[in-house]
Amino acid sequence: MPSLHFKGKVFVENHHLAVPFHELQAVRAKGLSKKASLHDNLIVEGDNLAALKALLPTYHGKVKCIYIDPPYNTGNESWDYNDKVNSPMMCDWLGKVVDREDLTRHDKWCCMMLPRLKLLRELLRDDGAIFISIDDNEVHRLRCLMDEVFGEENFVANIVWQKMDSPKNTAMHLSQDHDYIAIYARNAETWRPNPLPRSAKMLARYKNPDNDPRGPWMLSDLAARNFYAGGRYSITTKAGRVINGPPAGSYWRVNEEKFWKLDADNRIWWGASGDTRPGIKRFLSEVRSGVPPQTFWSWRDVGSTRNAKQELSQVMAAQAAQDLFVTPKPSSLIKRILQIATDKDSIVLDSFAGSGTTAQAVLALNKEDGGNRRFVLIECEDYVDSITAERVRRVIAGVPSAKDASLQAGLGGAFSYFKLGRPMRRESLLDESKLPNYEKLAGYVFFTATGQEFEPEKIDKQTGFIGRSRLYDVFLIYEADVEKLKNMALTLREVRALPGSGNKLVFAPTKYIDGDLLHRHNVTFQQLPFEIYETVDSLDR
Repeated sequence: MPSLHFKGKVFVENHHLAVPFHELQAVRAKGLSKKASLHDNLIVEGDNLAALKALLPTYHGKVKCIYIDPPYNTGNESWDYNDKVNSPMMCDWLGKVVDREDLTRHDKWCCMMLPRLKLLRELLRDDGAIFISIDDNEVHRLRCLMDEVFGEENFVANIVWQKMDSPKNTAMHLSQDHDYIAIYARNAETWRPNPLPRSAKMLARYKNPDNDPRGPWMLSDLAARNFYAGGRYSITTKAGRVINGPPAGSYWRVNEEKFWKLDADNRIWWGASGDTRPGIKRFLSEVRSGVPPQTFWSWRDVGSTRNAKQELSQVMAAQAAQDLFVTPKPSSLIKRILQIATDKDSIVLDSFAGSGTTAQAVLALNKEDGGNRRFVLIECEDYVDSITAERVRRVIAGVPSAKDASLQAGLGGAFSYFKLGRPMRRESLLDESKLPNYEKLAGYVFFTATGQEFEPEKIDKQTGFIGRSRLYDVFLIYEADVEKLKNMALTLREVRALPGSGNKLVFAPTKYIDGDLLHRHNVTFQQLPFEIYETVDSLDR
């Protein structure tokens, strides 16, 4: 498979592995939940690469639908590349604004996207899909990156969203009226979109002029252009007129025997006079309950950029938010994505949260269909509290000035607000002021050692048990106290006291027992401080 090469790629291909896990600190005053929880609706403040890594222990393989709206890299957005990649060339890039004069802006964009896409893939469920808004500036490079990370066989479609409801008279060449939404599944062989409900216009096509007891039907042409060996024969109408075969260049859809069976079942319509070219009746009661999503989305169905600005202005009641977001997305656009990609209990992730449109769409759809979807939003900009979270607070409580009645009354719900904390590095264990508590370290070592979701309710501090993977029962011998850690070790007595008879993986500051005894008791020892990726490699072998 052809691959995309860009400046800096060699330094970022595995950068997501080197990103340290960070603590996630609850800020209860900024959320609306009585008790902050990582299993709640979430808004996370902080760099989205580090935040995605911090969410892995809880959300690995759990997210049904990902929607992101990354920088389009038009040259006018003034974003900066600031990932802490350990390379002189990369360090020279850090913190510098990426604008149209930057000749490496496309390389920087690819460097920014690649590690984030790799983490997003880890968070996605096996039956999940990712949707990415993009335009012509980077769509071709995005497709190459996505083919590399997700596999080209998992490409589903490129949606064309008609974002403009009128042409731009200031356009130099052509008025750019559309964006794209690239869709990749975790596994396209098994992923299927939900059908969309039929519109009132579609339903109006079904009528019942002959009062058929099976209900309304729509007439389907009996003739088709595809060759059909049994599709050329004469038909005599009810009025006695002979139709000498289908129109030139076409064929009847069914053979003669099948045609007359359909007629006997009153599934052929000859017109009110009984003398028209016959057609096949398609009953509404017999077609699928919905229609397959199409790849062109009109602004009339899912909203335009102008609608999005008006919506944001109504919710925030301020011009500042509208000025800040030049091209926001309408909640009806995200709602369409949720309709085709989620069920009522899905987790929805947006790691470029912006003004919080995804959260509003999730809450609106939940209210509409009684669902219990949860959103996880990540935003690093300084407006995350004043706009992103504030918008969510307002739509939950109700927006009196809104035109939509449900939004006026409030969409209901709650969310927890978390801030990205300090990294949990090896040296953190050597400074008492930075020691993580038992639960946080347990979640860290369990996920990095097993790659599976950590379930804190299974912790048993008395035995040190912190969870079970497909290969091991995992144990942690640890206290958030430097003096105690200095005297804490895995001994033969503690090994014998470990519950269970299967393989055990034990994290501890040190051990006073030799390898043969550990092997006899089915124990693998891992020292704190530890090198987490050595542990991952050993589990994979």
